[in-house]
Amino acid sequence: MTKKTIGILGGMGPLATVDLFRKITVHTDAKSDQEHPRVVIDSNTDIADRTEALLHGGADPTPEMIKSAQHLERIGADVLIMPCNTAHCFYDAVAAAVHIPMLHMITLTCDTLRARGVKRAGLLATDGTVQVGIYQRAFADSGIALLTPPSAAQAAVMDIIYSGIKAGKLDYDASAFRAACEGLLAAGAETLVLGCTELPLAFDLYHLDYPAVDPTLELALGALRFIGYPIK
Repeated sequence: MTKKTIGILGGMGPLATVDLFRKITVHTDAKSDQEHPRVVIDSNTDIADRTEALLHGGADPTPEMIKSAQHLERIGADVLIMPCNTAHCFYDAVAAAVHIPMLHMITLTCDTLRARGVKRAGLLATDGTVQVGIYQRAFADSGIALLTPPSAAQAAVMDIIYSGIKAGKLDYDASAFRAACEGLLAAGAETLVLGCTELPLAFDLYHLDYPAVDPTLELALGALRFIGYPIK
């Protein structure tokens, strides 16, 4: 088999980039180093904060995202993946700047939920992702209703992302975030969508045990399928 190369447009944030690469590796059905796919990573931490750009007039992240995408294409990537939900608000501009396919994490997540027969899901994501409505648009014709947290609970979601995972705080108090998760489930969500790539890390690090779908995992599996690798 001629190997195809996966390119990870990373740095948004660095731990989320590591998490995606780990999931690609763990879920590849390989018996040796040589049976794994080639993966190239640009963890570009110069990319501006996406929520700040979308909601508060912050610096535009698109130029650095395009720079990374084109760099990955030049060094041999056959397909691009991007482990940041909010960054998918800039997906069209980045995808148009390269000549290789770029997978869409939110679409892959929607496809998985539809296949599972989910009708109501609770969205946990950044303010930028929620307010811009990128998940809502991707799910518009899916038959899946998306529930979002009320304002106080949404603040707890933002806090665990920025003050917990992005800040590298191992002893973060996740009680307010737990209440946000339980509120969505009590409101009828069958599962939670971990719609920020820091949230799967939060679930692991802070021992959160709620029914959830992990878009980072769906992106990893989608990339493996795209390049024709066996999955375990």
